[in-house]
Amino acid sequence: MGQSDATEHCQDQIIYSHSAPITELGGKAFALAQLSQAGFEIPAWFVVSPRAFERCLQEEQRSLLQAKNFAQLFASLQIEGDVREQIQLALRQVFQPDDLVAVRSSAIAEDGSAHSFAGQFESYLCVRQDNVCDRILDVWQSAFSDRLLSYCQEHHLPHPGVPAVLIQKMVAADVAGVAFSANPVTGQRGMVVVSAVAGLGDRLVSGETDAETYHVDRGNTITCISPTSEHSTPLLRAAQIHAIAHLARRAERHCHRPQDIEWAIQDDQLYLLQSRPITTLEHLPDPDSTFTIWDNSNIAESYGGITTPLTYTFARGAYEAVYRQFCRMMGVSERAIAQQEQTFRCMIGLVRGRIYYNLLNWYRVLALLPGFTVNRRFMEQMMGVREELPADVVAQLAQASLGDKLRDSLHLVSTILGLLKNYATLPRQIRRFYQRLDQALSLPPTALETMRLDELVQHYHDLERQLLTRWDAPLVNDFFAMIFYGVLRTLTTRWCGDVEGTLQNDLISGAGGMVSAEPAQRLRQMAHLAATSPTLIQELLEGTRWEMERAIATVPELQRLYCDYLEKFGDRCLEELKLESPTLHDDPTLLLRSVGSLAQSIASTPTMGPHREKVAFEADPSPRQRAEEKVHHALRHSPLRRWIFGWVLNNARARVRDRENLRFERTRVFGRVRRIMVEIGDRLFAQNKLQHPRDIFYLTLDEVLGYCDGTTAATDFPGLVSVRKAEFERYHHQLAPPNRFSTHGSPAAGITAVAAPTSAEQIWVRQAGTLQGTGCCPGTVRATVQVITDPNQAVLQPGSILVAERTDPGWIMLFPAAAGILVERGSLLSHAAIVAREMNIPAIVSVPHLMHSVKDGDWVEMDGRTGMIRILEPEDGAIAIGNAETKEV
Repeated sequence: MGQSDATEHCQDQIIYSHSAPITELGGKAFALAQLSQAGFEIPAWFVVSPRAFERCLQEEQRSLLQAKNFAQLFASLQIEGDVREQIQLALRQVFQPDDLVAVRSSAIAEDGSAHSFAGQFESYLCVRQDNVCDRILDVWQSAFSDRLLSYCQEHHLPHPGVPAVLIQKMVAADVAGVAFSANPVTGQRGMVVVSAVAGLGDRLVSGETDAETYHVDRGNTITCISPTSEHSTPLLRAAQIHAIAHLARRAERHCHRPQDIEWAIQDDQLYLLQSRPITTLEHLPDPDSTFTIWDNSNIAESYGGITTPLTYTFARGAYEAVYRQFCRMMGVSERAIAQQEQTFRCMIGLVRGRIYYNLLNWYRVLALLPGFTVNRRFMEQMMGVREELPADVVAQLAQASLGDKLRDSLHLVSTILGLLKNYATLPRQIRRFYQRLDQALSLPPTALETMRLDELVQHYHDLERQLLTRWDAPLVNDFFAMIFYGVLRTLTTRWCGDVEGTLQNDLISGAGGMVSAEPAQRLRQMAHLAATSPTLIQELLEGTRWEMERAIATVPELQRLYCDYLEKFGDRCLEELKLESPTLHDDPTLLLRSVGSLAQSIASTPTMGPHREKVAFEADPSPRQRAEEKVHHALRHSPLRRWIFGWVLNNARARVRDRENLRFERTRVFGRVRRIMVEIGDRLFAQNKLQHPRDIFYLTLDEVLGYCDGTTAATDFPGLVSVRKAEFERYHHQLAPPNRFSTHGSPAAGITAVAAPTSAEQIWVRQAGTLQGTGCCPGTVRATVQVITDPNQAVLQPGSILVAERTDPGWIMLFPAAAGILVERGSLLSHAAIVAREMNIPAIVSVPHLMHSVKDGDWVEMDGRTGMIRILEPEDGAIAIGNAETKEV
């Protein structure tokens, strides 16, 4: 700029015209200093430090400042003495005598990345040099205006203090304006927005006149958005628009973030007047970024709520390995699988500590399957695809040639033959899987508690090699379960006239052999034994864990049943697929409390005993028997249809049963992984690498395993854990993201949580008096509801209707006491639905807004066949006193 700097060595310097600390220059001038050093063309300038204000204060004025009497303070304040002399010297050295200048504020907090303080301080244009000191006083005074104080209060900011003051040469602009290196309205990072007016740019900033606005994309294509009607020809030529866009992008690169710049052109020379960060982009996603749909509908049962980094990274690796294997089983080539490396890595994501499916990646995997190019609609319906397919998949389909479709059809034939082979050999595959599972989970020669750290890591890798990457039988079974269940649902509708779409649920219920129902049966056995002793019941309801276990030990048969339960189901717990979840081995309190609660009910209501239950069961046909009779009647004149229907039904029952049983085996695998990780946490704690053994759950799987073999990038685990704990604690206090949402780019930048239904919506639901969900197990129940959010702290009152947002296998200990089950989330094949059918408990899942529509003690009538729920008025519910009134429909 050719600026001299004679004032540089003055004692108590208050004038700066080059780089200096931000405390002296303020935010605006500090940015100009950095840009000047980088070679940007900026009009000449200098800065008056905030210390000049202090130098101007007399004793009386300091008292006025302390008393916040700002009006009287500035009425008497003058710039005199050496302060005025230094300012006048700088004016002579930096500017020509006839130059007009701009006098602007430059507070430290001004033009920051979070808050711009736009319009809060006064600025003055076209100021004569003999009036500069008066305008500096006006800028200082604006720091104490009601407007600025209100701005700070509204944004919860401290007062910015007296600003530095920027004195800059005015450019006699032919045209001036602003430019944004990213679109501040749409969020497009690749789109520069240029606005221009004739003359000075202050008319644009103040809104006095409309501007010509242009958009310049990354290919430098110019789009005129709003030309002004005041001029017959555009204010800017294409070359000038490109130059301004280049200037904005150059400023962004230098400042490392999108910039909002002010510019001016005089005699074809482009000047940069100001540059500040665009403050509106932090939570505004770029619509040109990758589009993703996130959904947790079918994963919340396994990973509901906040999930720690260790569990997420373990689950992500498992999903990646399993679905690679699935594609291989379906005949997808290794080359095609390798080309979708990123897709398989991102089958699930972690958003605000919660696991979601990346739906579009699931659809990309679907598009890999042989036959998709020729059978797209059928396969979409089979897999339940509701959204538009990703653009890259659609483009691939559009480009598919006749030869591509022919090859795909041949691959489909090969895949069908492979599926038929898998179907024929599935029972043998399942047996071999169980053998491999039992071998992998057999206790190692060295107990986990005594293994070294490297031995624990090797044991994990052995499990990974033997099981986690060889999940073939469960995959094949799940695939056929989906097919046969879907076909059964179609046949009950078309052949049996099932307009309600619930007959297939009755047909597959009560098949027996389902391990998920066994905990409830064992729970009843223990409760019947405990019911003979009022003292034991009291201990189970009120005692500590150790008191309860001592009391159980006084009844040898009960003690044996309790130990057998823990031996087989000790890894089953609430949120059992989360490695951080304490199991029944860690704390069996929920199990013991459930035994006590059910025992109390049995002791106080003898008619609820096993003999009465058996008589009632034998007297009335079960839902399954009635469903079979309906099918027999509908197909009585068609032997072929009856045979086909029976074949499909038998396969659906077998596959759904094995699906649930194989999921229990998954629990065993996760239980072993959990124990390994807990032991590794103990070893790291012993080495002072963790402040608590359970802090291991805030590390990623790669960090845990990499610590042992030297491949982890950082070993300051206490520091990592501290940061992540703080982040995840914030997630606990934030509203959760919606069950389904879409993002452009990173979900961290573009998520807005959906609030709970408004009071008006809740009132509407209660006034309407009905809710609709998906019926899972038939039966009409009229009873009070008990809303449970934390089963660990809950005791379900026998005869109540259990209401929950979601359930998992750990909730089954509450089921025996429930007259009915209502769940906001879930599906017909979710664990709650399957176990309720097996235990013949009326149940409804997938009830929108359930948790916001009913409260503890409400009387409701639920129909487990149709999924209809009626919220009753107190006088309606009063007719059913005591236990639930239940009748089969």
